[in-house]
Amino acid sequence: MYYPDELVEEVRARSDIVDVISSYVKLQKKGSTYFGLCPFHNEKTPSFSVTPGKQMYYCFGCGAGGNVITFLMEYENYTFREAMEVLAERAGVELPKGEESAEARRQADLRARILAVNKEAGRYFYYQLMGANGGRALEYLRGRGLSEETIRHFGLGYSNMYSDDLYRYLRKKGFADDLLKESGLVKFEERGAHDRFWNRVMFPIMDVNGKIIGFGGRVMGEGEPKYLNSPETRVFDKSRNLYGLNFARTARKPYILLCEGYMDVISMHQAGFTHAVASLGTAFTSGHANLLRRYTEQAVLTYDSDGAGVKAALRAIPILKEAGISAKVLSLKPYKDPDEFVKALGPEALEERIAQAKNSFLFETDVLYGQYDMNDPEQKTAFHNALAEKLLQFTERLERENYMEAAARQYLIDYESLKGLVNAMGGRAGLSSGARKTVRRDEKRERPDGIRQSQKILLTWMVEDARVYPAVKGILSPEDFTEDLFRRVAGMVYEGLEAGKISPADVLNHFINDEDEYKEVASLFNTSLSELTKEEQERAFSETVKRVKRHSLEERIRNVTDVSLLQKLMKEQAGINGLHISLN
Repeated sequence: MYYPDELVEEVRARSDIVDVISSYVKLQKKGSTYFGLCPFHNEKTPSFSVTPGKQMYYCFGCGAGGNVITFLMEYENYTFREAMEVLAERAGVELPKGEESAEARRQADLRARILAVNKEAGRYFYYQLMGANGGRALEYLRGRGLSEETIRHFGLGYSNMYSDDLYRYLRKKGFADDLLKESGLVKFEERGAHDRFWNRVMFPIMDVNGKIIGFGGRVMGEGEPKYLNSPETRVFDKSRNLYGLNFARTARKPYILLCEGYMDVISMHQAGFTHAVASLGTAFTSGHANLLRRYTEQAVLTYDSDGAGVKAALRAIPILKEAGISAKVLSLKPYKDPDEFVKALGPEALEERIAQAKNSFLFETDVLYGQYDMNDPEQKTAFHNALAEKLLQFTERLERENYMEAAARQYLIDYESLKGLVNAMGGRAGLSSGARKTVRRDEKRERPDGIRQSQKILLTWMVEDARVYPAVKGILSPEDFTEDLFRRVAGMVYEGLEAGKISPADVLNHFINDEDEYKEVASLFNTSLSELTKEEQERAFSETVKRVKRHSLEERIRNVTDVSLLQKLMKEQAGINGLHISLN
């Protein structure tokens, strides 16, 4: 759904950011700004600020920032449309519906109706568990050590032994056959309709917003498969959802515990580890990793300690790395899984083990080490070569050397010998110089150079200090901001200041669909400026303006083809040092 800029701004302007964020974060007013603990990363000292004048939030600790719309998108994992709908309803603004295609409306309606079916099924399964028919299932859950509160918290339930029990119930509630088929809860065959789940303990699967999107069921007694999940539907994609994430995302821990199954997650939450999640009966995927990346930068793998668990961890580690999540691996030995460990040794012992979790690279090399006989010189040499090859994955020199030192200590290898082997192997592969080139390109892209920082700080000053724009508008135009993002922002800032009103939150709306850009713009409007004396402030301002102008002219001179224009630009360039630029 496309919303005109004017409508987006109306919704944003009528949604006071302090009121909205206060419903999620405890804020305390200090001067003209409100502060609280950041909801996007774990911290003990408040660095999360909400500025009513700008109608923006910014965290000086993790860099999260934006306006009231992006806050709901980040915190609630809403799409832009969902955030707009919530805020519009709250503010009493009516959003247009006519621009949606008939097919889009049909799909949205189908999705809503499937969610309604799932919600009703979840209620029914819980009712059955607590009723006369659910005695055996309830006994099973209690036998696994689950409390009544935990059972209720996760909405656990039971599907009766009768194969059409849920179908008949949902039909009485008015749900049609075609919808029940779409939900995946009922199968339709020549013999008639029958439930997908029967005689199973039921685990509702919820999305990050707590809506039931599917179910998992564990069979009571003998039967295959032991665990059965809902099929993929309009609302359920098992490769893009994680069990327990709806609770874990609000735990605000610095890491997520990644488990293998439902019961591991539930027992971990009951023990106080409310930041545990699990994939849904499938291998960990890039979709899972990208979902996790919204909420954490570190994962601790708490997979089973058996061979299958080790293989699962080895598969998950590179997927997490690719998504930008650092990984550690928890040792549960001598116990098989987190559930057994907690029951045997208690939460405190598990907390200690988590603190000792192994770096994922050293976990991988430990597995590699176990594949060789260190008493055999040939195999020992083969291990050293395999280790050296693995170390070459670190293209940044300092990081590679740090891991070489750690590996040398771990496997009792002379550091200089290992370093020589790594360098020789990298040289043969042409990696040494190539890696350095790659790093330099990355550093140039990621670390703002002097001119980029000058453009950024100048835009910040324009918004912060009313004296700046009148002093620069005759010298600099938006085109002088050579960074594409800053040039676009400058155009909006100049236009707003010329009109006598600048709204940072409104400017940010234009970048809402690009996560990297809106974070950059948010930081632009919330940069913490150094406290300068009046003389220092004048000098810094003058030098910054001249630097931006000089760089702009250099870029234009480099690309100009017209001789007369070239002479004009060179003359302008020569006169920069003589410019009088003052805030007074």
